[in-house]
Amino acid sequence: MTYLVNIDSKSEIRKQVLARRDALPAPERRALSTRITTRLLALEAYRSARCVMAYASFGSEFETAGFLADVLAQGKKLVLPRVERGSRMLQPHAVDDPARQLAPGVWGIPQPRADECPPVPASQLEFVLVPGVAFTGRGERLGYGGGYYDGFIRGLASRPHLVAAAFELQLLPELPSTDRDQAIDLVVTEDAEYGVLAGC
Repeated sequence: MTYLVNIDSKSEIRKQVLARRDALPAPERRALSTRITTRLLALEAYRSARCVMAYASFGSEFETAGFLADVLAQGKKLVLPRVERGSRMLQPHAVDDPARQLAPGVWGIPQPRADECPPVPASQLEFVLVPGVAFTGRGERLGYGGGYYDGFIRGLASRPHLVAAAFELQLLPELPSTDRDQAIDLVVTEDAEYGVLAGC
């Protein structure tokens, strides 16, 4: 299912979709997140990956805790991004214990502590879970407006599988885009997978 918005401004789309996402009751958000996690863990692209980059969820986002736990339980290398505000860049860092090794970073989002989590070369990444506000079934992505992930993806020398986990209410038929906006390979919702990796 795709949802409609009546405007083509990125900022207005963010406002509408985030309001819709924020309105999800916490128990429903947890239940939908569990369904999404089940779909993520079944992906061959995930099962075969040895080094997985994800993120610690914040606010009303898809709850990543279950996914992060599985990455560690499967013996994969878990990598989380650290935002460097000055350079506006994401730096991947290895994390062994999210409960202990994360601290609030930019906008209060949990990120790896630089003194405990070593940096990881982006060339090692095989699967990247990418956050975002809204997506299309073709893998187009609208982020939070900072451009961090667009810049990170654009700078990758080799492309890992780029996958987003989102609620169906975040899926739109169209999104405004520019040359700087980077598409992803797959969007996984509670009901389906959309994109070039669908069925993989």
